[in-house]
Amino acid sequence: MSAHLALTQLVPLAKELDENKVTPGVLGFVVFAVMAGAVWLLMKSMNRHMGKVSFEETPAPAAGAAQQSQPKQAPQE
Repeated sequence: MSAHLALTQLVPLAKELDENKVTPGVLGFVVFAVMAGAVWLLMKSMNRHMGKVSFEETPAPAAGAAQQSQPKQAPQE
């Protein structure tokens, strides 16, 4: 009986809502929350993998090539 009373009181409130208004609802929130969680886990995994990467930067090849490309001068007499 109390459920019937609750429904009869909520029906007038539902009529006050704009019937032309579209809202995402609970399903939209759940999808957004799952996507946000997936992005957070992906960023956490990427951070972990980037932490494992170690490399030493090699010197620029332009510096070595510039010294080799200078023409040798002929010995002066």
